[in-house]
Amino acid sequence: QVQLVESGGGSVQVGGSLRLSCAASGRTFSRYIRGWFRQAPGKEREFVAAISWNGGSTDYADSVKGRVTISRDNAKNTVFLQMNSLKPEDTAVYYCAAGPTGWDRARIPSAYNYWGQGTQVTVSA
Repeated sequence: QVQLVESGGGSVQVGGSLRLSCAASGRTFSRYIRGWFRQAPGKEREFVAAISWNGGSTDYADSVKGRVTISRDNAKNTVFLQMNSLKPEDTAVYYCAAGPTGWDRARIPSAYNYWGQGTQVTVSA
């Protein structure tokens, strides 16, 4: 059974940091693009960051660029999202995803066929 399990979410104050992890099991995703998305209440799921299979390319949403870093450890089948200078608007459920998609579709949720269950991030003033 293939599973993606996120961890590291929580409640922080404005300006704080969190490091999310997404551990995969059941198969290896070393050749897959890995992504992070988020969904706030009443809003659609939106792209946060993506990383190519070897980590050579990364992409970030404008809203998080400069504050967020995506990385991966293929030996551990795990992807990370380091989030700094958090803002209230970063509050959402964060989901990791994996997919054999082309890099040009890395921002599109439907391009991914494996998803985690999500982890809540709450940023308060």
